[in-house]
Amino acid sequence: MAKAPAKKASTGVVDTRHYDVIVAPHITEKTTLLSEHNAVVFKVAGKATKPEIKAAVEALFSVNVTGVNTLTQKGKTKRWKGKPYRRSDVKKAIVTLAAGQSIDITEGVRG
Repeated sequence: MAKAPAKKASTGVVDTRHYDVIVAPHITEKTTLLSEHNAVVFKVAGKATKPEIKAAVEALFSVNVTGVNTLTQKGKTKRWKGKPYRRSDVKKAIVTLAAGQSIDITEGVRG
């Protein structure tokens, strides 16, 4: 018996891997100022690439992404009760949206 051909996923379909790419929104005073320029900041997985981040944001929030910039914030060395420990590194993505579009972070994700 021959196998049936696999169906291709249509664009905009929410895949469970998209939830692994976008970890959380990053909300600070500076990111709030970025929202005036159609940009939203997310904490993302450490190994996530720009195309993966773009696909995840477009699928999860139903918006058009024009650009993705990433940065890795290195973890600080801190002390607790005299003993040093190191915070883990965090990768952030600054996602620029098309004109006239926005993401309401307080709302939640469609699923």
